[in-house]
Amino acid sequence: MDIKKAMEERVLFFDGGMGTMVQRAGLKAGQQPEVYNMVHPEIITSIHKAYVDAGADIITTNTFGANEYKLKGTGYTVEEVVQQAVKLARQAAGDRWVALDIGPIGQLMEPNGTLSFDDVYNTVARQVKAGAEAGADLVIIETVADIYEMKAAVLAVKENSSLPVMCTLTYGESGRTMMGTDPLTAVNILEGLGVDALGANCSLGPKELLPIAEEILKYAHVPVIVQPNAGLPRLENGQTVFATSPEEFATYARQMIEKGVRIIGGCCGTTPEFIKQLKEKVHDLIYRAPADLPKRITAASSSSNTVIIGEEVRIIGERINPTGKKSIEKALLEQDFDELISQAIEQKMAGAQILDVNVGLPQIDQKDIMVRLVKELQTMINIPLQIDSTDPEVIDAAVRIYNGKPIINSVNGKRESMEAIFPIAKKYGACVVGLTLDEKGMPNTAEERFEIAKKIVYTALEYGIFKENIIIDTLVLSASTNQENIIQTLRAVEMVKTELGVKTMLGISNVSFGLPRRSLLNRTFLAMALDRGLDAAIIDPLDGSMMETIDAYRVLANKDNYAGEYINKHRN
Repeated sequence: MDIKKAMEERVLFFDGGMGTMVQRAGLKAGQQPEVYNMVHPEIITSIHKAYVDAGADIITTNTFGANEYKLKGTGYTVEEVVQQAVKLARQAAGDRWVALDIGPIGQLMEPNGTLSFDDVYNTVARQVKAGAEAGADLVIIETVADIYEMKAAVLAVKENSSLPVMCTLTYGESGRTMMGTDPLTAVNILEGLGVDALGANCSLGPKELLPIAEEILKYAHVPVIVQPNAGLPRLENGQTVFATSPEEFATYARQMIEKGVRIIGGCCGTTPEFIKQLKEKVHDLIYRAPADLPKRITAASSSSNTVIIGEEVRIIGERINPTGKKSIEKALLEQDFDELISQAIEQKMAGAQILDVNVGLPQIDQKDIMVRLVKELQTMINIPLQIDSTDPEVIDAAVRIYNGKPIINSVNGKRESMEAIFPIAKKYGACVVGLTLDEKGMPNTAEERFEIAKKIVYTALEYGIFKENIIIDTLVLSASTNQENIIQTLRAVEMVKTELGVKTMLGISNVSFGLPRRSLLNRTFLAMALDRGLDAAIIDPLDGSMMETIDAYRVLANKDNYAGEYINKHRN
């Protein structure tokens, strides 16, 4: 049976710790466990067989560290070790599935280390090609603490094989990974990338991982996998020991399954006895497919922060854009990233929750500058980015290396635009802003704009993009030349929200172009748009009157309970 189909029909059981078992078989400190595939194949095969006998459905290859960095100096290539590992697992597995195991590379990524995004991608691609050729049934990327490393690894799997891919991050007692990723952010990023299962493993025991599993289950629409350690490790007489017994492990694992975990196994400290006890503990459970999956959300993520659009009006900072901004134009021409980063930090401090990033100058290499700027920004601020460009190549390059789930700004109703942008949004799981214009140009009426919005949403669905990843911009024109169309823009916002059920965004300051006292017009139009249900406003967060308008709206719309935030901010 195909493993994707099996995940829909029953709970699946992974095996337990490989490193624990190899150490018991005599592995010495400093030795590379993966070399045992070559020098002691009988030991690795016997470990696999023990897990098969214990009832594991999925047997994991002994390739956790089988990358070019960790194998350096062993005398064996990645291809030799991986292919031998798959062969041994297949011999023992029989009709069980064989999972190619890929662990963290073991070095920090830029800017905290020297490993680049492409370094990770190329390293994992080499492992995956060898594993797929040798006959692995799926890939599991596990024990990763950096969501950026996980993103590069997932792309390497999906672009170099057709194998299903499962991903597990390792969380600390804080509920975040070492690099700061929380469960919601992990789900938002990894589901966007199209993984087949996701969850948590290692670091903690089953008791400590239970609340993290519960948090993941709140948001996940793909099967959730959990592989705990045998409790928290401690040192005794120079040896690492684990306090959790197989019986206790199985008790907590049963609770996870009852709450909705679909794939379960063990990590450090677990042995075939743990898997055997686990299967015995849950033998009476009757699997029932979840009646209701969590409601999908419209959300953008950095590596450590997710902003959900629709719960509250969201503020998107507009200042990193050379249009009409001489200081930004100068910074881009001179490649003065310090000035651009300063603008980003100021906007965040002023209340921006997402930053629009536009480098649209014809005199520069926009692709190169955008990629470099995105890398710089994501190291300095932890709010999500909106990649703003008219060039699909610029968008593709920036979204690929972005550490999170960004928003793409934008696509429109032209067939050419949708054919260029939707494959990018689908591949990287990005949200995308849809502008209500098409081959006929800018429509005048709300009804015409709604029809283009509907075309954008329905075409996105054909590309496999969930409508929650589409945000519609009904387009704001200047009141100086298109005064009669302002109300049509707002009517279209209301129609899109009520009839299509997607989120909305507007570039507010366009309304005042060419008129005096622009801030007055901007904040008045913003208030009108909020009343129509606008979800996200692209504004200058350094304009205090705009921010005050949002504060006041939240009170009057009963979104600021007891006006608490308003009072704290404005009572002086």
